[in-house]
Amino acid sequence: MAVKKVTKRERRRSERVDAKVSMRVEGTHDGDSTQIVTESQNISSSGVYCMSSHYLPPLSRVQLTLVMPRIPGHDSAQELLKCEGMVVRCELSKSRKHEHPYELACMFADMPGPRRQRIADFVTWRNLQSLRNALKASPRRSPSVALAKKKTAARKKTAVRRTATPVAKKRKVAGASRTGR
Repeated sequence: MAVKKVTKRERRRSERVDAKVSMRVEGTHDGDSTQIVTESQNISSSGVYCMSSHYLPPLSRVQLTLVMPRIPGHDSAQELLKCEGMVVRCELSKSRKHEHPYELACMFADMPGPRRQRIADFVTWRNLQSLRNALKASPRRSPSVALAKKKTAARKKTAVRRTATPVAKKRKVAGASRTGR
């Protein structure tokens, strides 16, 4: 019986990164104006995911203000990015132990190209930082060193077999002479 491999298809068009970016979400629910100060859990050039202290209904319009940090090596300084967004998802968190019990995902609805590019540059920079940190944390071995270690281990196994073989033959021969063969 053939087993069908199930892969989850990524629906996002833009790359995202886990990052804590300070932000403010302003919206309305049941006629009440709501202002939420929080930080993102992840961000991409198309939207942001964060924890919220208030419920905001899906498809409602919100005003987002993001405090984008400076990217080392770029001309950009820390800046406030303001844009209009749309709530895509707002659900109760599985762990409601904190002051922000809702998981809130917002799509950027009205963001000019340069601001969107600023977020895309930040995402790329953070992903490169994560990759560099992962490479630093892993033990560095060049392929030639690993290959040399494998060859050395194989030689040791072969040497053990070679030395064991004559001893075993001597035992068999000695045993055969005792039995009178």
